[in-house]
Parts: sequence; structure tokens; C-alpha cells
Amino acid sequence: MLLNPNHLQRKYPDRRSGEIMAATVEFFESRGKARLKADDHDRVWYSDFLDFIARERIFASLLTPSQYGTSRHGDCRWDTYRISEFAEIVGFYGLSYWYPFQVTALGLGPIWMSENSDAKRKAAAQLEAGEVFAFGLSEQAHGADVYQTDMVLTPSPGGRTGWVANGEKYYIGNANVARMVSTFGKIAGGPAQDDEYVFFAADSRHERYDLIKNVVNSQNYVANYALRDYPVSEADILHRGPGAFHAALNTVNVCKYNLGWGSVGMCTHAMYEAITHASTRRLYGTVVTDFSHVRRLLTDAYLRLVAMRLVATRACDYMRSASAADRRYLLYSPLTKAKVTGEGERVMTALWDVIAAKGVEKDTFFETVTREIGLLPRLEGTVHINVGLLAKFMPNFLFAPDAALPVIGRRDEAADDAFLFAQGPTGGLGKVRFHDWRAPFESYGHLPNVALLREQIDVLAEMLAAATPDAAQQRDVDFAFAVGQLFAVVPYAQLILEEAGLSGVDPALLDEIFGVLVRDSNAYAVELHDKQATTDEQGRFAMRMLRRPAHDPARSDQVWKEYVLPMGGAYRMRP
Repeated sequence: MLLNPNHLQRKYPDRRSGEIMAATVEFFESRGKARLKADDHDRVWYSDFLDFIARERIFASLLTPSQYGTSRHGDCRWDTYRISEFAEIVGFYGLSYWYPFQVTALGLGPIWMSENSDAKRKAAAQLEAGEVFAFGLSEQAHGADVYQTDMVLTPSPGGRTGWVANGEKYYIGNANVARMVSTFGKIAGGPAQDDEYVFFAADSRHERYDLIKNVVNSQNYVANYALRDYPVSEADILHRGPGAFHAALNTVNVCKYNLGWGSVGMCTHAMYEAITHASTRRLYGTVVTDFSHVRRLLTDAYLRLVAMRLVATRACDYMRSASAADRRYLLYSPLTKAKVTGEGERVMTALWDVIAAKGVEKDTFFETVTREIGLLPRLEGTVHINVGLLAKFMPNFLFAPDAALPVIGRRDEAADDAFLFAQGPTGGLGKVRFHDWRAPFESYGHLPNVALLREQIDVLAEMLAAATPDAAQQRDVDFAFAVGQLFAVVPYAQLILEEAGLSGVDPALLDEIFGVLVRDSNAYAVELHDKQATTDEQGRFAMRMLRRPAHDPARSDQVWKEYVLPMGGAYRMRP
């Protein structure tokens, strides 16, 4: 159910994809854990990793749409199915290696979405040459607030064509070396004109590009850079006007999905270490994994981690099936970003409660993950922002299913996900339609905890219909987040059930996962009940949601013995 780098199992229709994954694993395993940890602690810039990426043409293969692939090998395509496994593998070996991949993908977004064919050909050539890219959106004063920017383009002096750019960007990964930094700003309007949004490509090697500093204390270079009278020609322009605004948001729509896979990879490696340690250690004359609380913590961590992977896997099918008529991905991408990464933090807390002080030992991979796992829920928009985004889909998702939408199967074919770079204008999220979430619940309604969660969801839907949050409550971020947390469980559970059918998940394992979701929904319901803004009627509905999970000792013992405990010793990174 989980990644084991020594036994890669994902199937591809082409040889090249499997070779990329195997080569990436071999790169890390041949370096060994001691070198990995030493570079982490010494904050070594990962030039050897980027050299490997260039030599093996990995970013060129994975991140170049086939239309612009310059390789004679014909292996270039933007295929979310194989990108997701690569994100999981590099996450497995550390966020510092996942990160340059993620920010390269972000930097390419505005380029592949552009109508500037020359810029696309240039990007494809630079990918073949092994270059990385950067996404110059956020600023120190505004964060990633796309509505505001202090990067301003003004007409070139002396009557020359083009513009000069002035301003700073902050928290921009890869911006120390990227030859194309997709930079968001605005073109200053005249006295009778408004400013106009713009995306343009800047080069970190240009003399007018001032690399001020690295803003983080890690292997990554997360830059603060300034453009000072930086010349911008028409050839550098990627988007102007509303198109630049849409490109910023649409790029994040595509790439925030990768954060879920980064979290899955990191937690999987940490789990191997934790269970291996606990299963070989005796305290008070007892093997640690024989303590009841340890067994519960490890089982909960395993169930959450498997659920994370099932959700991210199924969401991939909707990302690849996206079209102007099917925008379900706009829910499932932020769901993966917000909930999968948040669950990653819970997995690590449970594992750390098991291995305790071992979790801070400098030669463990676990120590790295404890420092880094909290970053993922807080990149590409906070959890509050992304859960708030999910709420925009709630009415149609719960109350207005569209039977005309196609049933999506496994999307693992070798093909470009072309629509992701042709999403068009953003907005209209309240009009996005979904298939009936009840169908997978009915297919698995014989499982006790699946049935209990369905009852909780029915009460939630009843509350939203009979005691609908008023306008003031909907503006109250704290209250809206509590409702959003309850709602997020619904599509999360739906994706788990859909993927369970495609992957053939053991019903015992599946029902144990849903026991965790029932407990989570109880906690979210109590939190909603206790909010200051919650009305008495809404509070009564919240208490009606509470359910005691269906406990089955035989089933729990089966999951422990067949799935959780065998992870002990199943993988150890080469020393």
C-alpha cells in the first residue's frame, strides 16, 4: 500500500517513465543516508542532485509538454500520473529535493500557459540543458496576494521600446540560478489608465538582477531578489492584463496538488524508521510494539498515511480528466493540498509519540521530517485559505449532483495533460458541478464505519439546509473553517472509496480507515459546537453528528499483523 523504493511497483505504458523513477531512487540510495544527513545539516546546495537531473534529462522529460519537446527520444510530456510518483520519491528522500522540482514546475506554469511561442521553445531548450525555473510571485509585504504587487514596469527611458522593471520578490525558490524566472508585476498606466497585470521572464544571471539573500536556513535557496531598471522586451512578456492574473492562479491550481505527494513520501520514510525502531526495542521487559498505546499510535499513523495516498492517487485521475466542461479538479487539487498535508503532520505526531527522543537524533531521517513536515500545509496558501476555497464548492457538491458528468476511471496512459495549461479565466467556482458523492458510500455501505460516516454527513447536510450559516458567519473565517473542516471529510472519504474500488483495498483496512474519519468528524463537530458564532440550533446539529466508531478487535488485529507490523525492517536506506 505504501512506497518501498527497493520494490517500485507502479506500471507505465512506456519504459522511460520507470527508468526515471529507478534512476532517482538509485541516485539517493547510492549516496546513502549518512551523506544525505550531512548535506542537510551543513545546508549544502544540492548541485549534485541538479547535475543528476540534468544528466538524466528528468525535468526535461517530466515537465515539457510533448508539443515543445526538443529531444529525439520523444519522451517529453506533462503527465500528472508519472509526475506524482516522482514527487513522492523525491519527498521520500527529503523536502530539500522535492522543493527544486516543485518550484521549477511553478515557474514553468506561466510559460506553458502563455501564447509566447518563442518563450516556450526557449524554456524547452533550457530544460533539455538541465536548467531549473522559478516562480516570482510572492513579495515580502504582500505574501502571495496576487491582487497586490510592487514590481512595476515603466516605459524604457529615451524613447526606446520595451520597459524597465523595478521591485523586489521574496521567498522565491531556485531564483539564485533559474535562467527563466516567471515574474509577476504590473505595467504602470498613464494618467488616464489603470495599471495592468503582467507576467514576464527574467534571467538570474542578468546584471540588473540583484540576488539579495537566501531567506531560509536550509539546503534550499529561497531568494529575495530585486530587479533594478531591469530591461524587459516584448519577447520577455508572457501575459498581460487579466491573463497574467489568471496564469498566477491557474499555475497554483496545477502545482499545489504536488504538495500532497511530497507529504506522503516524507511520512512513508519516517514510518519505516519508526516501526523498525519500535519493533526491535525492548522496554521494561516488553517489545515496544506490544504496548497497547504504541500499537494504537502506529496503526492510526498507518491508516492516515494510506488514506493520504489513496486520496492523492484518485485525485490524479480528475486532474488528468480536466476540461472546460469538467472542472472537478478545482476541488480535488486544494483538497489534496490542504487535507493530505495536514494529515501528514498528524502522522508525524503519532510516530514521534512512539519513538520519542529518537526522533531528534541527528543521524535519523525522522529528524529531518520533523523539521520540514509543517512547511507543506503552509505553502501555496495556508490550510485556512484552501479549506475556505473548498467551501465554495460545498452547495453543489452536497445538494446538486450532476448525473451527466462522466465516470472517471484510472488515467495512467502516456499523454499530455494539455488542459492544465489552457484552463482559461478563473472564477465561477460556485458553478462547478460534481457527480453524486453518495454512490461510493452506497457501494461500501455494508462496512460499519463507512455507514457511520455517512450518517454524520447526512446530519451535516441537514444542518446546512435547515440552519444555513448566515452572511456574517460566512465572513467569519474561524467559524467558516470549522464548517469547512467537516465538509472536507466528505470529498476526502469519497476519493478514498473510489480509489479503494480501483486498487482493490482490503475491506478490513478500509473500514479501519473510516473509523479514523468518524473520530475526526466527531472532533470537528465538537469544535463547531463550541464556536462563539455557532447558533444554538447549529450546536444541536453538531452534537447530533457524534458517533462512536464501530470497534472490531479481530479486524484491528488483522490490520496490525498484516499491514502495520510488517513495515518494521521492510526498508532501510543504504548507509
